[in-house]
Amino acid sequence: MDEAKVLIAGGGIGGLALALTLNEIGVPCTVLESVNELKPLGVGINIQPNAVRELQDMGIGAQDLDRTGLPAREWALVGLNGKDIYSEPRGLLAGYNWPQYAVHRGRFHLMLLEKVRQRLGEGAVRTGCRVRGYENTADGVIAEVVHADGSTTREAGRLLIGADGLHSAVRAQMHPTQPPIHWGGAVMWRGTSRGKPIRTGSSFIGLGTHRHRVVIYPISHPDPQTGEADINWIAEVTFDEPGAWKEAGWFKPVPITDFIHHFEDWKWDWLDVPSLIRGTETAFVNPMIDRDPVPTWVDGNVALMGDAAHAMYPTGSNGASQAIIDARMLGAAMLEHGVTAGALKHYDDLLCGPVSQLILRNRGAGPFGLLNMVDERCGGHFESIDDVIPADERAQFMAGYKAAAGFAVEKLNSAPATIAPGSRVLEAAE
Repeated sequence: MDEAKVLIAGGGIGGLALALTLNEIGVPCTVLESVNELKPLGVGINIQPNAVRELQDMGIGAQDLDRTGLPAREWALVGLNGKDIYSEPRGLLAGYNWPQYAVHRGRFHLMLLEKVRQRLGEGAVRTGCRVRGYENTADGVIAEVVHADGSTTREAGRLLIGADGLHSAVRAQMHPTQPPIHWGGAVMWRGTSRGKPIRTGSSFIGLGTHRHRVVIYPISHPDPQTGEADINWIAEVTFDEPGAWKEAGWFKPVPITDFIHHFEDWKWDWLDVPSLIRGTETAFVNPMIDRDPVPTWVDGNVALMGDAAHAMYPTGSNGASQAIIDARMLGAAMLEHGVTAGALKHYDDLLCGPVSQLILRNRGAGPFGLLNMVDERCGGHFESIDDVIPADERAQFMAGYKAAAGFAVEKLNSAPATIAPGSRVLEAAE
C-alpha cells in the first residue's frame, strides 16, 4: 500500500542517493521535487573517498563517475608568494581503497537521476511537487504538497525525509524558532574555464590567505587533442561585516567586473588567475553561508538529511559527501529497526551530534585553517614553511580534520560496509 512508502522531499544529491539506497534494500519510495525540470546546474564539487565507497556499493562505478569528473590526485595549499604550505596525495594515491572524485555538480546530479529512473521507474521522481509541511500520524506521516499549478494534495507515507536543502520547509516546521541563515562575511565567486591542468594534472589547489583566496581544480578529463580540461575556480574574499546575508538571491550570475579587481595581480609563472577567471562563460556569486546546528534532525516519523539537516561552509569539500553518507546511514538504520520512527532516532543519535560539530569546525576555515596559522605566525610571508609550521604540526592538523569529517584513511579502509550486499528490509515487503 502507498502508506508503506517513504516520502523524500527534495530531488538533490542527497534525496536521489536515498532513493537508490531504499530501492537497494527493498523499501518503496517517492521523491517529491519542487522544480519542474532538473537541469545540470552548479559548478565543481568533491566527492570524498567515504562517499565514493558508498556510491560503488550502490552500483555506481568509475565509468559513471568519469562521465561527471575525474579522480583527484593531490590537495595543496599555496601561499601568496607561490610557495607550498602543505600538500598531500588524495584518494588511491593516499592509501584509500577508494578514489576521491572532483566532479561537475550538475552532471553528477543528473547521473544520479538517470540511475533512479532506470532502477525505480520514471514515476519515482515527481517534479513540480514542493513539500510545504507535514503532519505526524499514529502510523506514519501526511505531507502537504504544493504542485506547479498551485493546487495542493496530502500525500501519505510511513516516513518523510526532508532532503529539501538550505531553505528546507520541513526543517522550518520542525524548528520554527531556528535563527536565520548565518553568513560569516565571506563571498565566493565561482565558475569554470577551459585550461590545462597544473601540478599532477588533477590537483585541488587553495591559494592565498584565509581571508583572500582562490581555489582551483579540474572537473573533467583533459581533451586528448588540446590537453585542456574544465577547470573549476572559486575566488573568495572575506569582508568585515558578518551577519545575515542581505543580498537578493544567492548563486546568481554576475559580471566578472564585479570582482576581478580583487585578483588582478594574482599572477605567477605557473598560474595566471585573472586570465583563468576571464575564461569563464558565466560567473556566479554566493555567500559562504550555513545554518546553526539544531539539537535533533527528527520529529516522530520525519527526519532531515543533507543541507536541510546540516548546511555547512564548503571549506572541507564534504557537503555532498555527507549527504550521501546520510542516505546510507538512514538505509542501515531501517535495516536494523525497520521503516519506523525508531530507525530515524537511531540515525539521529549517530550523526546529529558529530556532524553539528563539523559545521562549527568548518566555520573555523576547516582544512584551510592552516592558512590562518600562517597569517598569524608570519603575516603570510616566509622562505621555508617548516620554519613557520613544522611538518609534523601540519600533518597533525590535517589528520584531525579528516578524522572529524569521517574519512581518516585507516578507519575508513577497515570499516565494514554500511549496508551489506543483498540486505533487505523484510518489513517493507509485508
